[in-house]
Amino acid sequence: MRTEELKTEIKAYAKEIGIDKIGFASADVFTELKERLRRQQELGYQSGFEKGSIEERTEPSRLLPGAKTIISIALAYPSRMKNAPRSTKEERRGLFCRASWGVDYHFVLKDRLEKLANFIQEKVPDAVNKIMVDTGELSDRAVAERAGIGFSGKNTSIITEEFGSFVYLGEMITNIPFTPDEPVEDSCGDCRKCIDACPTGAIVQGGQLNAGNCIAFLTQTKDFLADEYRVKLGNRLYGCDTCQQVCPRNKGIDFHLHEEFEPDPEVSKPKLIPMLRISNREFKEKFGILSGSWRGKKPLQRNALIALGHYKDETAVDEMIEVMKKDPRPVIRGTAAWSLGKIGTDKAFQAIEKAMQFEKDEQVLYEMEKGLEFREHALKVN
Repeated sequence: MRTEELKTEIKAYAKEIGIDKIGFASADVFTELKERLRRQQELGYQSGFEKGSIEERTEPSRLLPGAKTIISIALAYPSRMKNAPRSTKEERRGLFCRASWGVDYHFVLKDRLEKLANFIQEKVPDAVNKIMVDTGELSDRAVAERAGIGFSGKNTSIITEEFGSFVYLGEMITNIPFTPDEPVEDSCGDCRKCIDACPTGAIVQGGQLNAGNCIAFLTQTKDFLADEYRVKLGNRLYGCDTCQQVCPRNKGIDFHLHEEFEPDPEVSKPKLIPMLRISNREFKEKFGILSGSWRGKKPLQRNALIALGHYKDETAVDEMIEVMKKDPRPVIRGTAAWSLGKIGTDKAFQAIEKAMQFEKDEQVLYEMEKGLEFREHALKVN
């Protein structure tokens, strides 16, 4: 079969199985990206979650010998939660970013790509394909940009004409030489709303991100969070949507095309206090379906403690005292102590002082001292 006919059939089939956008790119070396990644490495702007060497991330033929084309797909996800519960003084809630609502997108996109690969295999028996979704070596965004799915915005997200940047991306390398689609013209222009709105200044300049300062990355770390970032975290448990929310290209965008991505409000915007002592089994049952659960419960519990401190939630003090005294993990005990100090009740301060008499871990003791400093600061102010 001629490749142009097959390409048309693939696009039609993609629509049938729920792929919102599909594009075809050459499997040539990503020369510009290679230089950009080297520069990111030199500056120390990488997150540490990247897979593979720079060469593997920019040379598709290293991943699939004989690679000719990369097929890029995009699925739209919602930007608004239906029947979202309110966070009240009696029941404070945290928030998972939109990209973590509903079923883990890795599974959903992999399913669509596997169906696409099987379709191609039936048409071309000697076709060889390699599927990747987010955790592969290739840059999903670079592939999508080359394939004409959208352009790479200043916030480093792919921005599509139809769905804004609220899309998941995945790709498949193949040895079939399809005609590449045309890239989309960048239309950010002089706009810099995402750069100005970034809570931590992680968007260094348009298209350049210091991943180590990005809240989306920081919410996934497992160690103590630096003080400068704790005050920026708010009630975020996983991820950050600020740079997408302020983007003019996302104004009014909200698509509910896939049942899998519909959020359960009680899961995607959960009550904070019950998260503090949730068991591994309960965590897996409630949050295991989310992509935001991949790092386990520890980062989310740490973030929940910080959020409760941010809210100055006095109803959480008793539970947080128990966590500070009994949790086996130093990061959780220490963060609980810091947040208790942030809440600042007499009971909280007394509990920190008492717990310091028994605590052995130096880092936890340091966090306890910082917690007590909130009292000294309050006395100076008053």
